[in-house]
Amino acid sequence: MRHLLRTTMRTIDRLFQAQLKANRSNLESHFEADLIGYYGEISSAYLPWFRQRIEVIGNDGAARKERLITILNTPGGEVEAVERMVEMQRHFYKEVYFVVPNMAMSAGTIFCMSGDKIFMDYSSSLGPIDPQVQSKDGKWVPALGYLDKFEEILQKSRANTLTSVEFSIAQNQDLAELRRYEQARDLSVSLLKTWLIEYKFRSWDVHRSDTEKKGQPVTQPEKEQRAADIAQMLGSNREWHSHGRRIGINTLRSKLRLEIEDYSADADLRNKINEYHDLISDYMNRQNYTMFIDVSNDK
Repeated sequence: MRHLLRTTMRTIDRLFQAQLKANRSNLESHFEADLIGYYGEISSAYLPWFRQRIEVIGNDGAARKERLITILNTPGGEVEAVERMVEMQRHFYKEVYFVVPNMAMSAGTIFCMSGDKIFMDYSSSLGPIDPQVQSKDGKWVPALGYLDKFEEILQKSRANTLTSVEFSIAQNQDLAELRRYEQARDLSVSLLKTWLIEYKFRSWDVHRSDTEKKGQPVTQPEKEQRAADIAQMLGSNREWHSHGRRIGINTLRSKLRLEIEDYSADADLRNKINEYHDLISDYMNRQNYTMFIDVSNDK
């Protein structure tokens, strides 16, 4: 019975790998790019694996393409890990596209902002850039929620409306931990602004949507201001009310004025992306995997 089970599992793995290779090849051909698929939490623990996988394609000499397409599906994670992953990708590739078939939340949203282009459809989501920070008891917590609550308590203290319960909460706060939350928030905003200007806005030379400035050259201060506006909006707990709030393409375009490539009406590309995404998602569920990284040269 055990031999039969092992044989069946090997057969399933071979079929999965064969179909994954075919689906991956379809996307590589469409984008004329190498591909990396990242499925799971963004964590420093996975950085050695990510480095090893990106080197598989990055060190492939003449076979390496000039563009990298990153298929990203993540609930978020550590912004410090995102910074390292971006540096690894940009070491090998001048042009990087992100495709979000389902969701790229929190740190995943920041990761996407390092791309030259972001591809989403009507069902895709990004999220607020509320960094997750590990508390003293080992739990991952959204930093902005803690900072906003503490600021609310401070304001009540200034107005002499603080309750005894709130006073007790304030007394028990670890100021060093709160400072760590502030640093995570500031790093998230800083990286997002830097990457938007350096990569996403690199080809934004002429105003296209602003009626008054349409056709006029875009200045560096204007790029910096747009990046600051996007960072401020994505980092606002008061705007989104929830760390897990999913922000769709229409909101990103209208409220944040962020340029997103919408493939909703491209049936051929949407089918290729969904075949790739659904295959990996189903395989991870069946195998009870929490992490999966796929690259172009995987056999």
